[in-house]
Amino acid sequence: QVQLVESGGGLVQAGGSLRLSCAASGRTFSTYNMGWFRQAPGKEREFVAAISWSGGRTNYADSVKGRFTISRDTGKNTLYLQMNSLKPEDTAVYYCAAAGGPPTVPLKSLLYDYWGQGTRVTVSS
Repeated sequence: QVQLVESGGGLVQAGGSLRLSCAASGRTFSTYNMGWFRQAPGKEREFVAAISWSGGRTNYADSVKGRFTISRDTGKNTLYLQMNSLKPEDTAVYYCAAAGGPPTVPLKSLLYDYWGQGTRVTVSS
């Protein structure tokens, strides 16, 4: 069992930055591939970024590539999402998730075993 708690969301103007954090507890964080997803009002949950449990592989949605950076600190059991050059269309609830298995970067939500409760990000124009 892995418990995930996101933080760092808030209101920011377009062009600004935010850093989301996801604190993990329970089973060994370092053995899970981790991902960030988001869900905007009236839309389905979508993939944002993922990082393998080794930290050696990352993957990003085209919509955030070059603006967002996913990283993890195994010593702190924490996953991060640095979001720069934010746009109004980035407004959503952001979720972190954990996936077991070999080191990879899963894009599909069904491949993830554990989810946080989400943190809201609002980008004003």
